[in-house]
Amino acid sequence: MKRVLDVGQCGMDHGSIRRLIERAFDAEVAQAHDLAGALEQLRNGSFDLVLVNRKFDADYSDGLELIKRIKDDGTLAGTPVMLVSNFADAQQQAVAVGAEAGFGKAELSAPATQERLAKFLA
Repeated sequence: MKRVLDVGQCGMDHGSIRRLIERAFDAEVAQAHDLAGALEQLRNGSFDLVLVNRKFDADYSDGLELIKRIKDDGTLAGTPVMLVSNFADAQQQAVAVGAEAGFGKAELSAPATQERLAKFLA
């Protein structure tokens, strides 16, 4: 079974993302609330995709920092990461530091979002 780590989402958004992934793919979704928790889960488990909120709900820290840390870590750098943000400039910044093209919460039901996720979860 594929595994996704969802980082920095509020409970409602995490639930929406989890439902989308569980319905569309044979995958399970774990949650982390902050950078330290995400890195701990990534180092102690295997994930096929990491979804990172632009601003973490728990402390409003920047999701780009987590993406950079993942991509700079030799053992984690190969893990695909997507930013969850409706802002095109934030998506561009994430891709510039090594993330895959992500999606916004407003696009959860869009076919393009499922296509992007399918690259890693199908």
